[in-house]
Amino acid sequence: MLPVQRKIRIVEYVRQYRTASIAALAKEFNVHEATIRRDLNEIEQEGLLKRTHGGAIIEQWTRDEPSFNERTTQCLDQKMRIGQMAASLVEDGENIIIDSGTTTLHIAKNLVHRSNITVVTNDMNVAAELRDAPRVKVILTGGELYPSSYMLNGMFTEHTLGSLHVEKAFIGTPALHPQYGLMHPEARLVPAKQSMIKAAREIIVVADHTKIGKLSLHTIAPKSSLHTLITGKEAEEFDLKPFRDWGMKVHTV
Repeated sequence: MLPVQRKIRIVEYVRQYRTASIAALAKEFNVHEATIRRDLNEIEQEGLLKRTHGGAIIEQWTRDEPSFNERTTQCLDQKMRIGQMAASLVEDGENIIIDSGTTTLHIAKNLVHRSNITVVTNDMNVAAELRDAPRVKVILTGGELYPSSYMLNGMFTEHTLGSLHVEKAFIGTPALHPQYGLMHPEARLVPAKQSMIKAAREIIVVADHTKIGKLSLHTIAPKSSLHTLITGKEAEEFDLKPFRDWGMKVHTV
């Protein structure tokens, strides 16, 4: 096999398995490990994969988010399961923050019949979902309205969140990376999420399996700030293992 053919096959192999060790690649292609190291260095320079200690991985980037309407229907069944699980972690009498998003909306749907809960949110959809819940107090943060998603954001949002203290914050994200933590492609949305994290004693990330392992431009919070992850059973154990290893509670539903 020619070197150029081998490198193409190496990229295909790593894409299939998401990760590969040098030893496994050397065995697969029947060459010395030194040859694989050289191939991986050259492939990395072409931007097709990322070298790691002892092997390589495929990096996946989230460069923007789909529209709110698109996100509403994506992985819907999974988001419903995540919302139900997240709501089960809320104790009666707690004060919580629910971030704006299509996954977090399903948390609100499962809190309608709960008792003596205060929900702080920057999402008018979340507030509307809870408007007829007789024993749930809802606080809207205020802020600039984003008509396409009914999200509130900006200086007023951050100011309100900066004055609050809650037991739990449920945070949505388009990207959760095992090395860099919670990430987002839009700088303007980062400060409000950071304020939510500062206000809460426990940070619970809710994200469907397509968000796990993704990189994005801005870091919202390092992995050390995150306590719990709730995702779908569709998530691969390979993607979840790094989060478990650093001490996060991981629930798959």
